[in-house]
Amino acid sequence: MPANLLSTPPANKPGDRRRWGGLTGGTAALAIANAAREFDGLLLAVAATTSAATLLETELQFFLGSGEANAIPILHLPDWETLPYDLFSPHQDIVSERLQTLGRLPSTRRGILVAPATTLMKRLPPPSYVAGNTFVFRTGDRVNLDALRRTLEQAGYRAADTVYEHGEFAVRGALIDVFPMGAKQPIRLDLFDDEIESLRTFDPDTQRTIEKMPAIELLPAREFPLDKTAIRRFQDAWHLGFDSDPRRCTLYQDVSQGSAPGGIEYYLPLFFERTATLFDYLPAAALVFADGDIHQAAEEFWREATDRYREYGVDPTRPLLPPPALFLTAGELFEAINALPRTDLLTVVLPQKPGNHNFVTAPLPDIAADTKSRTPLAQLENLLAHAQGPVLFCAESAGRREAMLDVLRPLGITPVSVSGWEEFAASDAPWLIAVHPLERGFVLPDSQRILITETELFGQRVFQRRRRSREREVADQAVKNLTELRPGAPVVHIDHGVGRYLGL
Repeated sequence: MPANLLSTPPANKPGDRRRWGGLTGGTAALAIANAAREFDGLLLAVAATTSAATLLETELQFFLGSGEANAIPILHLPDWETLPYDLFSPHQDIVSERLQTLGRLPSTRRGILVAPATTLMKRLPPPSYVAGNTFVFRTGDRVNLDALRRTLEQAGYRAADTVYEHGEFAVRGALIDVFPMGAKQPIRLDLFDDEIESLRTFDPDTQRTIEKMPAIELLPAREFPLDKTAIRRFQDAWHLGFDSDPRRCTLYQDVSQGSAPGGIEYYLPLFFERTATLFDYLPAAALVFADGDIHQAAEEFWREATDRYREYGVDPTRPLLPPPALFLTAGELFEAINALPRTDLLTVVLPQKPGNHNFVTAPLPDIAADTKSRTPLAQLENLLAHAQGPVLFCAESAGRREAMLDVLRPLGITPVSVSGWEEFAASDAPWLIAVHPLERGFVLPDSQRILITETELFGQRVFQRRRRSREREVADQAVKNLTELRPGAPVVHIDHGVGRYLGL
């Protein structure tokens, strides 16, 4: 059985538009993954919300085998996760991921870019800024320590005593620690005289080195420059655009002194002669997939931006740029989207007409464990009794997989472990289990295959994963449902420590 169980040609000509219906559960991501396998170029997957984009990215990673050597790359341009004209800046991890994506896009010939609709509306630094402020350091390069420090500062990196977060650097003698934007771990440069003797990653908590690196890429630390030229441009644009007295504006004074105050991202156009949009980073032959009601999401964001501009734009000590200077209007966004080949992904069944195609899928029935029943997994047993083909269980982590196996074992279900979707699609075993934090299962009637996630089995969302790796390590072992417990099992209570479960 091939891995592309859902496949049909998408829109592939500029201005062409098609609609795919009947995509329930996580099958929209499966359809996009199959399209990516067939297309030798970049796909833009647009989600209606930030949470939907994160969920879509997670599902695509599973269906495409992310992490394997030959996997199709999946990029994510996250939203700032701030409201328009907020007085604080996005989290450094978000800025890091955004800059990494913007830096990789020009050289990405094939892959998938996932982004919320609202992110596409935000104006961006021009591609020349990201490319022109990216530096590569290799073992054996000769560097001047003072010049390196100036390079880091001009790129927006902050000097610190100890490096913990993206965008920080520390100099201790011949050692330079830096946490590059877009990197998963900070890097330690060990200099011998003026030569880079070694580059090693290190753990920011223990400060212990981990492994050697042949080279590192240093992206800018911000989405805007803050050197002397950029500050002068900011000041000139401020005087042209605002009538307020800059001496009364703290934000103006902070930028003039070379610091980046909270919320400075909403003044980004003042740092550039011309801003860009995400479409300036995309190849001309990119395909667009719209998942969910992105029209409503864009219109709601535009209304929110204009409402907040009217509400907060009356403060003379902090004048605001009008929304069109910062964002695309909903009309401008869809004019840009519709100029590319566009395929809409819908859950409803569409009428039969040219440009429409319906997939045969079904949502997973309610199989949540009923902890009040003598047979808490009766719904699951009923589903499995009527299954005509392979069933894949999906656990959040390796530890959660063991807990899931303990729950299934008394039912006589002993799934075979598989690495991912492709191995499941090629298997004829009745029950299989994989590790990936999926939340939405589905039924494929034509191929008689079923995907069941841990979230649906235990009737709750397991854990919020984004940018919480250390918390996830602890939560991986947590009991998610009473059906996992057996009398006599050892437990660790979050408040009372080690004990043994004796029953209810």
